[in-house]
Amino acid sequence: MSLFAGKKGLILGVANEFSIAWAISKQLLDQGAELGFTHLPGDKMERRVRKLADPVGAKLITSCDVQKDDDVARVFKEAGEVYGSLDFVLHSIAFAPIDDIKCAFVNSSREGFKTAMDISVYSLAIVARHAAGLMPNGGSIATLTYFGGERVVSGYNLMGVCKAALDAAVKYIAYDLGPKKIRVNAISAGPVKTLAASAVGDADKLAGLYEAVAPMNRNVTREEVGAAGMFILSDLASGITGEILHVDCGYNVMGSPGRAIEAAKAERG
Repeated sequence: MSLFAGKKGLILGVANEFSIAWAISKQLLDQGAELGFTHLPGDKMERRVRKLADPVGAKLITSCDVQKDDDVARVFKEAGEVYGSLDFVLHSIAFAPIDDIKCAFVNSSREGFKTAMDISVYSLAIVARHAAGLMPNGGSIATLTYFGGERVVSGYNLMGVCKAALDAAVKYIAYDLGPKKIRVNAISAGPVKTLAASAVGDADKLAGLYEAVAPMNRNVTREEVGAAGMFILSDLASGITGEILHVDCGYNVMGSPGRAIEAAKAERG
């Protein structure tokens, strides 16, 4: 029997077919889930998401501006009208003004900081609040984070600070919603080429670094991240909440460059 047979969920944050959220969505669909999708306001983003969601029979495809409380409330009201209740929600939302990402964190603007924290962190809280109202029998919420919130990653800058706050939010929301039998976790993936990743400096160099340093001597695939996301949202992870699940071929456990040192020596001859 499929893991998600009869289960319904809402996916927030698919941008295109390369999105991690879409990789997770495909795994959920393969396991029998029924999915609804949100997209950024605007015809262009709607077309992008409909290109993916219409062929899989999504009954709900709607815009969502997470900076507006009323709009988030509307989205979950619509979800309730369409699905009755939800079993899971995937939150794949992050943003910072490009000028504030490109500069050193110490030089980021006050307004850029507010915007980035509002969209990248507070949005999880308000989404979880409304999602809980549609999960009378419990459920699962997952978000996407990155190792740059735990350690300094050159070029990640303001977004790294946001991810650190998001990691803390996951733990506190997990505590808040635990009595309602709602689990809250995060997936921390290695470098994957996405629309969001293109805004981060040295993204290609990061992928090469992971290949050289990670214990598995390679970078993670989009499909592996998708499978991990499906797992953390499923009943197989029923005893897991408040966790940051690293899907990075082990890169996060390394305290030194590891075998990359020997490789560099060999190149020098």
